[in-house]
Amino acid sequence: MNRPKTVGVIGGMGPAATAEFFRRLIVATPARRDDEHLRVLIDSDPRIPGRTAAILQGGPDPAPRLREIALGLEAAGAELLAMPCNTAHAYLDVIRDAVAIPVLDMLEEATAKIETGPVGLLATAATARLGLYQDAGRRRGLEVLVPDADRQADVTRVIAALKAHPSPGPLREEIGRVVDALKARGARAILVGCTELSLLGRVDESLVWIDALDALVEATVRHALPGRGT
Repeated sequence: MNRPKTVGVIGGMGPAATAEFFRRLIVATPARRDDEHLRVLIDSDPRIPGRTAAILQGGPDPAPRLREIALGLEAAGAELLAMPCNTAHAYLDVIRDAVAIPVLDMLEEATAKIETGPVGLLATAATARLGLYQDAGRRRGLEVLVPDADRQADVTRVIAALKAHPSPGPLREEIGRVVDALKARGARAILVGCTELSLLGRVDESLVWIDALDALVEATVRHALPGRGT
């Protein structure tokens, strides 16, 4: 059996989402004892420049810091990189060009799990504006529906609230109204394409629910534990 790979995590976007990724990774790992779990190196740097601000408002470029973190994790012994931030995947090629180890693509992993469409997208305004999931869906023949401007503003407000205080509370109801609007437009599935929104859990039981964070966790186990991953 192949030796497990050391996983490096480019984190801090935001810290609670990184912690949730690690928690789900532990749960998903087929381990019975401590020494059967993966070695995980996490660089949780909340001072990485804001991805949405950079993309939509011309703010500081996060690419140099993302590249630096990736190189640091590789130097520390990481053999595989995961990045639990959907919007940061706009810089995936920059990171892949910087290191000699595999970097997982959360967007591709998530869209690969969708078997029915149209799929409604819950994501940051930057992820939606760049068409990151629309492009990934198109490559698989899937129609991806984004919220209208008012509902996207609701999503943005919920993401900001979760970054400030990562507790679902009434925020689930607010996202539920966005989901209802997407369902009214024909969505048969929902893709959670923001790791802050992953903290809310499943909001609607009537639709297929795909969480990109779960897809990244599954891919991490699969690549880090050849022959034993899900």
